Amino acid sequence: MKILFLTENFPPESNAAATRVYERACYWARWGHDVTVITCAPNFPEGRLFDGYANRWRQVEEMDGIRVVRVKTYISANRGVARRTLDFLSFMATGFWAGLFEARPDVVAATSPQFFAAVAGWMVGAARRRPFVFELGDLWPASIAAVGAMKPSLGLRLMEKVELFLYRRSACVVALTRAFKRNLTGRGIDPGKVAVVLNGVDLSRYAPRERDGDLARDWGLEGKFVVGYVGTHGMAHALANVLDAAERLRDADGLRVLLVGAGAEREALVAERERRGLANVVMQPRQPKEMMPRIWSLCDVALVHLKDSPVFAGVIPSKIFEAMGMGKPVLLAAPEGEASRIVGDDGAGLCVPAEDPAALAGAMATLMADADLRAALAARSLAAAPGHSREHQAREMLAALELAAAGRGGEAGGIGP
Repeated sequence: MKILFLTENFPPESNAAATRVYERACYWARWGHDVTVITCAPNFPEGRLFDGYANRWRQVEEMDGIRVVRVKTYISANRGVARRTLDFLSFMATGFWAGLFEARPDVVAATSPQFFAAVAGWMVGAARRRPFVFELGDLWPASIAAVGAMKPSLGLRLMEKVELFLYRRSACVVALTRAFKRNLTGRGIDPGKVAVVLNGVDLSRYAPRERDGDLARDWGLEGKFVVGYVGTHGMAHALANVLDAAERLRDADGLRVLLVGAGAEREALVAERERRGLANVVMQPRQPKEMMPRIWSLCDVALVHLKDSPVFAGVIPSKIFEAMGMGKPVLLAAPEGEASRIVGDDGAGLCVPAEDPAALAGAMATLMADADLRAALAARSLAAAPGHSREHQAREMLAALELAAAGRGGEAGGIGP
C-alpha cells in the first residue's frame, strides 16, 4: 500500500507527534509498505532550524525506509498566537502543494495537533481523489482555549466549524483516546467511522538499563533520588506547580527534580527556579531523540504533569508509555480521566490531582522513602509495557488506513478498545 502522511513534526524533532508518526511508519516500511511523509524542516519547539537542515522549498531524504519530503514554512517558536498561526498556515499551503506532486497514493493521512496539517491532508486527498484519514492527536482548537492561548471568539468558532467539517469529510478518524471518540460522537460524528488507537512505546528503543553514570555525573545527579519530567514545557503542562512542589521539599536531602525539554514556558521556569534558589531542581534543554533512554535511566520516578482542565482529562501523554518501557514508576499529576485510568489499571504508579503542589510533594516524598513501593510499581509498569507497544499501535493504525483505502472507512469504529 502507498501511504502519504502529512505531519508538521517529524524527527529529529522529538515531541509526541513526531515520535508517534515516525515509529509507526518504521514498522509500515519494514512490513513492505511504501511510506512518504510530508513535513517541514525541523525547528520545534524553539523555532530554530536544527543543525544540518535548511528551510528550502523542497528537500527529500530517506529515514529508515521512509521517504521524507520537507517543505518550506514560516518558522516560529512554539509561543504566541499570531506567528504560530502563520507557521501552521504556511505548512498547510506548502504541504498541500508538495502532496500534489507525489506519486498517487492509496490513502492520505494527517495528524493533529495542529489541525491545519489535517486541512492540508484533506485537500491533498480531495485533489488526488484518494481517501483521507484524520488522526486525532488532540482536541484542537479546544485545547488552545483550555490553556488560555485564545479566548472565545469568532476565530475560534470558525476553527471549530472547520474541525467538524474535517471529521465529516474524512474516510475515517483515528482517535488516540476513548475520550476523543466520545467527544466526536457526542458532536454528531458517526461512531462507526471513528477508530480508537491508543498511544504506545517502541519496545525496541525503550527497555530497562543501568543508570548512565557519565550523564549522572555531568548533570550533578550522582547518588541522588531523581524525579524526572522529560518533554515539552508548554502551557498545557503547568510545570510551575512542579517548582512549588520542589520548594516544599527543598530540605529533603538527596532529592532532585529533573526537568528536560523546551517549550513556551521554559524560560519563565528557569527564571523562577533561579529566583527561588531551588538547588534541588535540575533543568536541561531539549535533547536529541536518541538520548531519551539515557535520560530516563537517570530517573527513579517518571513524572507526568498536565494542567487542571477537563480537556486534558482525555489526554494520554506518550511519556507514560516510555516510562513503562523503561520499567519506571509513574507519578501522574493530571485531571482524573484516560491517563489516570491506564496508570491505575496497570498499577504502574501513583496518581495525584492536577495542579496540587502539596499532593505532588507528598507523593514524591512517599516514593523516595519507600523502596519496596517503588520496586513494586516499577515491576508492574514494566509488565504493562507490552500491552502498549508501538508495534501493536502500528498494526491497528494500518488496519484503519487499509479500510479507508478499500472504501470501507465506515467500519473503522470496530478498531481499538
